[in-house]
Amino acid sequence: MTLSDEQLERYARHIILREVGGAGQARLREARVLIVGAGGLGSPALLYLSAAGVGTIGVVDDDEVSLSNLQRQIAHRTQDIGRLKVESASDSARAINPDTHVNRHATRLGPSNALDLVKNYDIVLDGSDNFATRFLVNDACFFAQRPLVSAAVGQFDGQLAVFKAHVRVDGERAFPCYRCLYPEAPPAGAVPSCTEAGILGALVGVMGTLQALETLKEILGIGDTLAGRLMLYDGLGAMFRTVRVKPDPECALCGPKATMSDLSHHSERGADCAL
Repeated sequence: MTLSDEQLERYARHIILREVGGAGQARLREARVLIVGAGGLGSPALLYLSAAGVGTIGVVDDDEVSLSNLQRQIAHRTQDIGRLKVESASDSARAINPDTHVNRHATRLGPSNALDLVKNYDIVLDGSDNFATRFLVNDACFFAQRPLVSAAVGQFDGQLAVFKAHVRVDGERAFPCYRCLYPEAPPAGAVPSCTEAGILGALVGVMGTLQALETLKEILGIGDTLAGRLMLYDGLGAMFRTVRVKPDPECALCGPKATMSDLSHHSERGADCAL
């Protein structure tokens, strides 16, 4: 794909990078990325991916913008209160880069639509705020054979991982899925939501931006993949650390004796998306 003079100027700081260049920028333009949740994590990820020149970005969220969102969900503005998040997020992304096409999926994610949505994209970012959606997105990505960039946050800490359990190296499982790390959700009420516990707004900006970075690396095929590793961030201590995560031989989704073959074990009710 030939870049126009305007695009060459817009992406000049990418193109002079040896690891990107014109060919890499063209790959970004052809890429299709799905973001689950236009909230605290999805907002910075969306804006940076649009700025980077990702050609098509889908955003899944059925919620409307509220005043309490604005402390951390930077894709929305005060005048957007009451609008669908997919609409205001799309406007923000295209205000940064009109080259980006944004697909607005104003719907609840559930087992009846998750697989079809995921199949239409090359890579998926999970910015949801609950285990039901994280498990659903993980399972849909595994069945669709799509990489998943997943982040989660607490009050002052966050974690980030890339899941590519469908990838085989020399015929063997190379990477874990989300269920290898968390076989099942914790008991109800064990992990308070950000509504209950609170959250420092800039923290989700850090983690959402890191999601965008890992997504760009996966599209461009550069650097060391985060697949098989879990990055942990302590915001108050200003520390990052990374731990290895191996495939679980007993995993019900991706293990050799897997018992899950579709999404029928998920609730059809769907789940809220955004943090």
